[in-house]
Amino acid sequence: MSTPVEPVLRAEGLSAAFGPRELFSGLSLQLPPGVTLVRGGDGRGKTTLLELLAGLTPARTGTLHIGSLDLATHADAYRAQVFLTRPATAALDQTTPADWFDAMGQRYEGFNVAAIDELAEGLGLGPHLAKPGTMLSAGTKRKVWLAGAFASGAAVTLLDEPFAALDKASIGFVLELLDDAAAGSARAWVVADYEAPRGVPLAAEVDLGD
Repeated sequence: MSTPVEPVLRAEGLSAAFGPRELFSGLSLQLPPGVTLVRGGDGRGKTTLLELLAGLTPARTGTLHIGSLDLATHADAYRAQVFLTRPATAALDQTTPADWFDAMGQRYEGFNVAAIDELAEGLGLGPHLAKPGTMLSAGTKRKVWLAGAFASGAAVTLLDEPFAALDKASIGFVLELLDDAAAGSARAWVVADYEAPRGVPLAAEVDLGD
């Protein structure tokens, strides 16, 4: 008999709204190791759910745990276990990718500095590492965030539409990384998108509807 797999993150009774419109209510889920898909159409709350799971946006109702860490009582320790890609923010504007990676290495205890060179090569970031963030395209900023996510070592890694604005070679590279994560990772990876990443085995799926 196989041993049940312990979830990395547990959420119970989450509710969220955008203005007067309810996005979801009473949502409970468990994120196991491997890759989980959060699927949904435009405006269904994919990004909001990731921000809730990261502890960056307060839910109307509900609780969140990573292992024994409860967001409500151990907020800083909880957030230190989560990496959320947020390429639309201004986080990179006042720095360079190289310096941002150094900052992430200080923030995340398990950050794999040695992996950055391989990730940068696979994503075509080499020529951009020393550029100010204001000189980076939307696609390049997304690649920087993705490299940080895969190197972070975070227990829960949240990827919001990771393939948007990427070139074909980078999409293939990210799919390979996710396939590796699905096969042997103790980390929980969440891909929020309109459809499942091609060829990547899923450990779980959360459908927010169309």
